Amino acid sequence: MIEFDLNSLWFLLIAILWMGYFFLEGFDFGVGMLLPFVGRDDLDRRVVVNTIGPVWDGNEVWLLVAGGATFAAFPEWYATLFSGFYLPLFLILVALIFRGVAFEYRSKDKRPEWRAWWDRAIFFGSALPALLWGVAFANIVRGVPIGPDKEFAGNLLDLLNPYALYGGITMVILFLLHGATFLALKTAGDVSDRAHAVAVRIALPAAFVVLGFLAWTWRNAVTADNDGIVPGFVPMVAALILFVVAWLVMQRLEGWAFVGTGAAIVLITLTLFMNLYPRVMPSSIDPAYDLTIYTAASTHTTLTVMTIVALIFTPIVLVYQGWTYWVFRERITRDRLTTPTA
Repeated sequence: MIEFDLNSLWFLLIAILWMGYFFLEGFDFGVGMLLPFVGRDDLDRRVVVNTIGPVWDGNEVWLLVAGGATFAAFPEWYATLFSGFYLPLFLILVALIFRGVAFEYRSKDKRPEWRAWWDRAIFFGSALPALLWGVAFANIVRGVPIGPDKEFAGNLLDLLNPYALYGGITMVILFLLHGATFLALKTAGDVSDRAHAVAVRIALPAAFVVLGFLAWTWRNAVTADNDGIVPGFVPMVAALILFVVAWLVMQRLEGWAFVGTGAAIVLITLTLFMNLYPRVMPSSIDPAYDLTIYTAASTHTTLTVMTIVALIFTPIVLVYQGWTYWVFRERITRDRLTTPTA
C-alpha cells in the first residue's frame, strides 16, 4: 500500500525523472547507435546528428536532476548505489563525456578520418550507457549484497548475473527501436527509409525480448515476497504496446510508433519502480538490510524545502524544454544542410 507522505512523494518524483530520462535519452541513444547503419555518407550522418543536435544536452539534464534529487532526498540510497555500482557508473560517465564531445567536435574538421573517429565515439557513447543502465536497474530491482551496515558487500561479478545482463540487452534493443521510430519521423528521404527498415526488422523481436524481461521481473517480484505495488496489468500493457508498435511500423505510422515506444519505456520503468516500493535498494543477503524510503531518507525539513523548490521550478523547466522541441520540430533533410557544419 502507498502511504502518502514526503518520502513516498520523492520516491515518485525520482521515478518520474527516470521515466522522462529514459523516454528522451532513449531515442538519443538509439539515434547514436544507428548512426553507422543509416548514414551511408557524411551528409547522411550529418542529417542523423542534426536530428538530436539541439536537444541531446537538454535530455541529459533529466539524469542530472534525478541524481541530485536522489542525493538530497535519499542520501543513503545514493551512497550505497554509487559505492556498489562505481565501475558501471564511471563507465557510463566516461561514455557520456566522449559522446558529448563528439557532437561538438565532429564538425571542426572536414577530414573523413576525423569525423569517423567521432562517429565511433557517438556510437559507443550511446550503446555503452544503454547497456549499463539496463544492467544497473535490473540489479537494483533484483537485489544486491547489502550488509547490516547498509553498505554494498559484493563485487563486480555479483552485478553480472543473467537477469541483469538480459536487462541490459533489453534496454539496448528497446532504445534502438525508439531511435529508429524517431529517425523515421524526424527525417525524410533515404535516411528515413533506412530507419524505417531497421524499425521493421527489430520491432517484433524487441517486443518478444521485452516480454521475456517483464515476465522474468514479475517472477522475481512474486517469488521474493515483495510487499510493494506489483500490478500485473502495467507490464502487460507495456508488452502489448510494443506488439502494436510492430504493426504501426509496418503501416509506416511513424508518429504513433514513436509514441508507442515512448509509452512502453515509461511503463517498463514504472514497473521497475513499483517492484521496488517502498524499498529503494533491496538486499540479497537479508530483507532486514533493505534500504527503504524511510531508512535511506533525509530529514523531514529537507524534504519539505525540496518540495517547495520543485513546485516552483519544475513547471518552468518543462515549459522551456517543450518549447525547444516545438522550435526544432521540422524534419531534417539533406537539402537543408547546405553548409559543411553539423
